[in-house]
Amino acid sequence: MSASDVAEAEEESGWSEQDDDRTAETLRWLKAKRKAHRRQRGRDLAVLLYCLVLGGAGYGSGLVLHFLRGLDEGAGYGRYGAELQRGLPALFTGVALTLGLLAARDALWRGPVVLPGPSVGWLLAQPVRRAAVLRPWFRLSAGLSLIPGVIAGLAGAVMLRVTGLAPIGWALLAVIPAALCLPLLAVCLGMAVERRPGWARRVRRWTAPAVLLLGALAAQTGLAGSGHRVRALEWFELWSGPWGWAAQPVVQACGGAAPGWPAAVALLLAATGAAVFQAYRDAARVPTAQLRSRAATATTVASVMWSMELRAAKLALMEAGGGEATRSLRLPPPRNRCLVVVWRDALTLLRTPGRLGRAALWAASASAATGLGADLGGERRIVGLLLGLLCGYFAVGALAEPARLETDDLRRGSWSPFRFRTLMLQHGVVPAVLGAVLGLLAAAPFAVRGAPWALLLMPLCAPPFTAAALYGACRGPARTQLMFLGGGSAFGGPGPLIFLAWYAAGPLISLTVLGLAIGRGGAPLSVAVTSVALTAGLLFLVAQAADKLIGRTPPARSR
Repeated sequence: MSASDVAEAEEESGWSEQDDDRTAETLRWLKAKRKAHRRQRGRDLAVLLYCLVLGGAGYGSGLVLHFLRGLDEGAGYGRYGAELQRGLPALFTGVALTLGLLAARDALWRGPVVLPGPSVGWLLAQPVRRAAVLRPWFRLSAGLSLIPGVIAGLAGAVMLRVTGLAPIGWALLAVIPAALCLPLLAVCLGMAVERRPGWARRVRRWTAPAVLLLGALAAQTGLAGSGHRVRALEWFELWSGPWGWAAQPVVQACGGAAPGWPAAVALLLAATGAAVFQAYRDAARVPTAQLRSRAATATTVASVMWSMELRAAKLALMEAGGGEATRSLRLPPPRNRCLVVVWRDALTLLRTPGRLGRAALWAASASAATGLGADLGGERRIVGLLLGLLCGYFAVGALAEPARLETDDLRRGSWSPFRFRTLMLQHGVVPAVLGAVLGLLAAAPFAVRGAPWALLLMPLCAPPFTAAALYGACRGPARTQLMFLGGGSAFGGPGPLIFLAWYAAGPLISLTVLGLAIGRGGAPLSVAVTSVALTAGLLFLVAQAADKLIGRTPPARSR
């Protein structure tokens, strides 16, 4: 090893072998100094857990009672057993890959090893062993990941029992490998991404294809549940990796064909052990620069979340994650200055195709939710319609990102020759037009199945959703004082509900009005009138909010 490498290693670790090892002494001193802080943090954690348990018991006991009463009365949950059995390979693969994708994306800004800012700035600069400081955080993350894994495993075993696929004993034994190994593998994947910057670049590059793959797995699950199975593809999924190895004992317990499940469990355990061993080694080798950036991002996110500034938290996560992928594309500039905002928004969308991809996925989800609710009928039709409208709002909201960027820093609008309210209204042209196009594409399956009215109704939802997204962009700082309005009662005060109504006023109004207009089976003409009136009202609110946000009111008209 060269002298420069030795110097770089000593600079990275903060101490060298020639120095005295003060790890035990430093950690004892910190433990004594942090004793009061740990005691107070323990009290806060106890209060938080008490509130969660109380809320879960209060709101979840009714659902549990309804579920148990349905079992006692002989509810036909078993009729879903066959569909669940056919869809298990694709379902398990999709859930496992979703868990891995979430762990990898989380590691772009946080990861399993996240130290507080003072520990990164002071403790690692002392003559201490990095492993003694960093590895406890990895052990904590790995241990905490097992809690939701075990809970999900118990829920899965109960689901297999009530659907009649397996006895509760065999179901519990079958889900144990997945409940224990998949969370640990996700933590190990996050550790690899946090330790290696090259992996972080790959995660950003492959996130979009991974989301498309998850969509394909969801479609395969639905098709398999309805009886359209592809045996070769299922066999490949069951043997292609840990996601399939974990599914094989469950498939076998449910009466499926997985003759090699003991070998699959052995491979899963071996892969988990090797991954944990490597991640435990990597935990002591995370670069200090990575730890500092993650500590700063975690502190920023925590502070803005407590102040309910969700937009600021999203911007911090986007900055830490490297932002969105951009492309170098050009569009000829318009000759009319009135089209310059539309031109900028279209150019921004072309240079960040990820937004258009997210909008298309949300539009497909809206079509799927609405169609599923229509097939189930009854009350589920209304639920499917509301979920479809919500996904449609998210689709249009993904296209309205330039308007939010404009209000993140009001100085960005200084280039515009228009008033700020006019600038914000012009930012709605591209989302409304593209949202209507996506709505038309999402309505195509309904038109093929004999509902041509969907070709008109779905595009009509885009303008109100665009106006709602613009109103959310012009909402301004979070008014946390609203959470303390109203008197107290045994069920709490109305403050949180008032804050929620203010924070989500745009989507709440648009979803409610459109849901009532479409859910009652209104004629296309009445829905069109409702859409126009709703869009006009929301745009009026956008103009008023933009004037308040910019700090000036429109000039009075001369008489």
